[in-house]
Amino acid sequence: MTTPSKHALNGIRVIDAATVIAGPTIGMLLGDFGADVIKVEHPRGDVLRTTGAQKDDVGLWFKMANRNKRCVTLCLSKPKGADLFKEMIKNTDVLIENFRTGTMEKWGLGWEDLKAINPRLVMVRVTGFGQTGPYKKRPGFGTVAEVFSGFANITGEKDGPPTLPNFGLADGIAAAYGTFATMFALYHRDAQGSDEGQFIDLSIYEPIFQVLGPQPLAYDQLGVIAQRMGNRSDNNAPRNTYETRDGKWVAISTNSPAIVTRVLTLCGGADAANDPRFQTPAGRVEHIEEVDGMVADWIKQRDQKEVLAAFEEAEAAIGPAYDVAQIFEDPQYQARGDIVELDDAELGKIRMTAAFPFMSETPAVIRHAGPRKGQHNEDILCGELGVNPDDLANLSKEGVV
Repeated sequence: MTTPSKHALNGIRVIDAATVIAGPTIGMLLGDFGADVIKVEHPRGDVLRTTGAQKDDVGLWFKMANRNKRCVTLCLSKPKGADLFKEMIKNTDVLIENFRTGTMEKWGLGWEDLKAINPRLVMVRVTGFGQTGPYKKRPGFGTVAEVFSGFANITGEKDGPPTLPNFGLADGIAAAYGTFATMFALYHRDAQGSDEGQFIDLSIYEPIFQVLGPQPLAYDQLGVIAQRMGNRSDNNAPRNTYETRDGKWVAISTNSPAIVTRVLTLCGGADAANDPRFQTPAGRVEHIEEVDGMVADWIKQRDQKEVLAAFEEAEAAIGPAYDVAQIFEDPQYQARGDIVELDDAELGKIRMTAAFPFMSETPAVIRHAGPRKGQHNEDILCGELGVNPDDLANLSKEGVV
């Protein structure tokens, strides 16, 4: 890919000492926009290298989540590893870690220890439940956050069990929150002239809890507990997934009065659009079986292509339920460059999700996919920290690198 002449995060150095998804995704996002991100990985390797899809024993998820990073191996629990890590911290702007609460302190690498070395450091601490509270030392991953936050309890069919996503939803949301919190901290340090770092206490469950919306407020004021409704919504109707005549699926949303009128006119005629019962979201939800059934019947009588064309002509909101193969062929994805191709030393030509969002003056760029384990040990440990190559070999034998 073409490298832009300027990056939003030029000059920012990040150490990503986290594993799996949430923490490394923060590092990925910062790296996409130009930060120099160093992945500090245990000598045995990040578990993400062996998680999910593999090709030739190369983890594809790792390739994406650790793109644009340099990689060193370092065992932080060993004193020599901790000492090298402290040397790296001296010239680092951001540290991302996701060890269980208290672990970094046990190794002499807690916030107070590292702040003394580098007062300008921003330390992002990603844990399941945060650094405080009775659950602070519990292990926690995205799955736990998805049930603990209340997300799973409102997801799934009405008479079915709480339903989990089959991808890192809570991790991805936490990563987004962690990324903008990092930028807030850097802005405070640099643009506002404080010249001081801070630590960010990022649990995985709290961001997805907030994304669920005003549920706590509704419970506090009305005593309402949200329930599972399948693909329907208790806020509006029609809103669902609908099967087309050719066995494909679409979803529609009617979050504005104008869109509602267009959908009801298209699927039920002027009588439906003018029906007094259907003029408010609450009224449509009250009569959801009739409203949803009308839309479902209309869609079921037509192939997906015809349904999409009719909704587009009516300027009503609809989307096809795509799988990834269909995404690769869609002209909108192609026009936007949402999937990019690059060369990888291990896999050859590969295609992956692009870096978002698009920025006019400082666009993101994917320079390379995730590196091999320890690929940059010599460059960083010897070239930047001054470790003698012979000593590096001994450190490897000792399990430090």
